[in-house]
Amino acid sequence: MIEKLTIDTPEQIALDYALAGVGSRCLALALDTLFQAALMVILILLVIGASALQARVGGTPDVWPLAVGLLLAFLVFYGYFAIFEMVWQGQTPGKRIVGLRVISATGHPLTAQAALLRNLVRIVDSLPGVYAIGVLTMLITERSQRLGDLAAGSVVVHERPIDHQEPAVELGNAPRIGASRLREAEFEVVATFLRRRADLEWEVRERAAGDIANRVRRILELPQGGSDEELLERVAAEYRAGRAYR
Repeated sequence: MIEKLTIDTPEQIALDYALAGVGSRCLALALDTLFQAALMVILILLVIGASALQARVGGTPDVWPLAVGLLLAFLVFYGYFAIFEMVWQGQTPGKRIVGLRVISATGHPLTAQAALLRNLVRIVDSLPGVYAIGVLTMLITERSQRLGDLAAGSVVVHERPIDHQEPAVELGNAPRIGASRLREAEFEVVATFLRRRADLEWEVRERAAGDIANRVRRILELPQGGSDEELLERVAAEYRAGRAYR
């Protein structure tokens, strides 16, 4: 079993993702189960309240509060994980607290189709109880993948703290360049280059800096010109200052 997933980017920068094991994933699942239970309690109270109000107004209780409640209960029970992973880019509340994220095995963000597929197979992973099949599959697969991950081509990784080895860049009163518009994966490429640039050959370092800086300029709509590495340093400093990137 391997402990990390290494993705080679087009800029020749290797991104390392620490794979999540059974323990951290079970902790995230336990937290999500608590959140599901809380949502179910709230839903039950709302249905009871709606039925009581309907009976008081109309004289006899109607079936619509129960029908709506059953529909919402189905969404809470079966759609909780898929909906959150689609909206929060591979995270549920439990995963966010523990610091986990679901991504594609190729390193790309989780797609909506993959989120739906991996959570449809969750029904099988949870058999015969307490996710026995899912835990067994994670223990015997190289990347700690359950059946849903194998079907969707996904892995669960830790959101590692960034190793701040680069000199701090003071923002001062300089105008902001909108670095917060970068996605986390895009910023990770910038941060990884800055950490590892000293180990790169000069030609590779210069070419990688130019490729990454040009991509950043397109995303942030910045003009061409200036030092590529200075731009990346400024982007990293502004992004961390604005997002408190972990």
